[in-house]
Amino acid sequence: MSATDIYDNFSMSNPAVSQHLKVLREAELVQIERRAQKHIYSLNPDTMHSLEGWIKHTTQLWDQRFDRLDNLLAAEKGKRHLTRR
Repeated sequence: MSATDIYDNFSMSNPAVSQHLKVLREAELVQIERRAQKHIYSLNPDTMHSLEGWIKHTTQLWDQRFDRLDNLLAAEKGKRHLTRR
């Protein structure tokens, strides 16, 4: 999309959108191509694939941690149940 088309999709000011686009460019999440007077933005597929891999890995880590916490809490609940008898 052109920068102008992107601006038109947001209710914030053009300079604010421009700052967000700058951050996305610096993070290499978007690529920019200059066509005459226009700046055309597109997603950077390589960075998006890397980000997707990081998200999957991080999700797996947190799922494992929460599973361990669930097991620990279930064990503690079982101990309390046994001591009340």
